[in-house]
Amino acid sequence: MTAKPALKALMGRRQAAIVPGAPNALTARIIADLGYEAVYVTGAGVTNFQLGAPDLGLITLTELAETVTLIRDAVTLPLIVDADTGFGNAVNVTRTVRVLERAGADAIQLEDQDFPKKCGHFSGKAVVTAAEMVQKIHAAVDSRRDPGLLIIARTDARAIDGLDAALERAEAYIAAGADATFVEAPEAPAELARIGRLAVPQVANMVFGGKTPLTGQSELARLGFALVLYANTALQAAVHGMQSVLGALRRDGGLDRAEPLRLHAAGAQQLRVPGERGLVQQARA
Repeated sequence: MTAKPALKALMGRRQAAIVPGAPNALTARIIADLGYEAVYVTGAGVTNFQLGAPDLGLITLTELAETVTLIRDAVTLPLIVDADTGFGNAVNVTRTVRVLERAGADAIQLEDQDFPKKCGHFSGKAVVTAAEMVQKIHAAVDSRRDPGLLIIARTDARAIDGLDAALERAEAYIAAGADATFVEAPEAPAELARIGRLAVPQVANMVFGGKTPLTGQSELARLGFALVLYANTALQAAVHGMQSVLGALRRDGGLDRAEPLRLHAAGAQQLRVPGERGLVQQARA
């Protein structure tokens, strides 16, 4: 089964499949090697990794598409691409979908925040009108070349207008043709339960320190969620590791006390060539 049908089937099961986020190709390859079924190309992660900046809508379509292309060359798993607000109005969304589909996206996520957007768990967000977002969804659905490309519509209205308004928006986006919806940042288990009853597959987002209560996979599956994003977990762990080992190097003048890093060094030097069975030894500096 190719990536797009595999992703559709995965979402259709509504078993809360965990999808880690990847800001680059190496992270995506680790996700694939560990047996996950899809990769989430995180807009926040790409912004953090590429620009060293917070998730404030700073990444461009060109930069995102380049990242998607590199990840697609590295893995065969389905790619869910976070396209933020679509990089403009409905006209811009048409080009965004075509560019990202050509780059290798199997699903594209669009959100209804105003520009410049913020991380969904930040305060001070604003949303465009539901009518404007519906136009964007129509544009996305109409401009995809492969009807198997999935459109995921995210609403950030919970933080601004409350859950009822967010659910109304989600239903409008479903009527406009969205294949799945993503009600961002619910704040209680009862809210998650209401979201899980929507007609199409739903996406949950687990963010450490975020607004949504951290909820396990089995409970989210019981509630009917299709996917559970851990969008920046890998990047946060990588940052922690870099801070730890570089701090030890700065403090001690060497890595003798950074034993956990040394234990993993041999494995880190081996990377699979995409499409090949064997391992190749990465050249050491």
